[in-house]
Amino acid sequence: MSEKRETSRSEIARQRRADRARNEIQQTGRRASKPVMPVTSRVTQSYVVTKPRRAAQKNRRFTSAIGVPDGLLSRGSLRLPRVQAGWRLTSSLVAVSLAVLIYLVLTLPFFHVPAATVLGNDRISGEDINAVLGVTGQSIFTIKPEDLAVRLRMNYPDLASVEVKAYLPNHVYVTVSERQPLILWQQDDAYTWVDSMGVAFHPRGSADGLVSVIGLSIPPSGAAVMSDPLVPPAFMQKELVDAILALAPAVPADSTMIYDSSDGLGWKDSRGWTVFFGTGTDTMALKIQVYQTLANSLVERGTIPQFISVQYPEAPFYRMNDDQSSETRTDDGQ
Repeated sequence: MSEKRETSRSEIARQRRADRARNEIQQTGRRASKPVMPVTSRVTQSYVVTKPRRAAQKNRRFTSAIGVPDGLLSRGSLRLPRVQAGWRLTSSLVAVSLAVLIYLVLTLPFFHVPAATVLGNDRISGEDINAVLGVTGQSIFTIKPEDLAVRLRMNYPDLASVEVKAYLPNHVYVTVSERQPLILWQQDDAYTWVDSMGVAFHPRGSADGLVSVIGLSIPPSGAAVMSDPLVPPAFMQKELVDAILALAPAVPADSTMIYDSSDGLGWKDSRGWTVFFGTGTDTMALKIQVYQTLANSLVERGTIPQFISVQYPEAPFYRMNDDQSSETRTDDGQ
């Protein structure tokens, strides 16, 4: 009897599960067959324009020909790779390349100047000029010829002209023109050289044929050359230089020319007097002639004056010692 009861219970459980499964299937069918509510869109036209895709470009093909018939030459194709680089990458590469190039030209010994080649110098040595230039060991790309020329002329007033040129890879040529001294001017235990324009400069070495002048007074200075500011102001006027050169041949071998601001140029004669000729060059030859005639006349008469002046050749005069007459003028140079 217990088996019959257990069988009926199992059947009842199976029946319940079958009914539950049947109900679930029916509910699923009803939900699936339920009508869907229609969805109405208020946008009648789409404003989004889709960009048509561009067809991928085919690789370019280049046909090469070497002058043979097409039938004998099979057509070939050459494909070039496409490199896509942004402008930032390109500019960075250019900047790096320029930096490397600048570094190389400034540091490579191939572009370094060993020393400047100096031409035209006589009294100033090439070592002294190179010491002032300071180009030894520098890169040729840092050389400024105009600045070097100015530096040389500022340090050496005895240079009349300077020309500096630079050539690749490492050559610097300096062509100079030195002032030629004509006068050795001595004053107050110092001396200097003077050229034909009256410019004074420091003596270097030795020079032949200089006219020695002892300055008892400071000579009148010359005007500055406005066209060339690098030319130093003249130590003396050019007219005075011309007068010294004109009087120099008449100076006795045992005498030295002297200059006084009031009486001009002259010398102390070994016969016991001092003679002055002024500074005018127009009548210098006439002054010398008048003086020689007057001096010979005084010697013949046994007269030894203390001072003779032919600054004005039409009215020369001489002055005797203190124990004689003070001043005597001559007539017609006698």
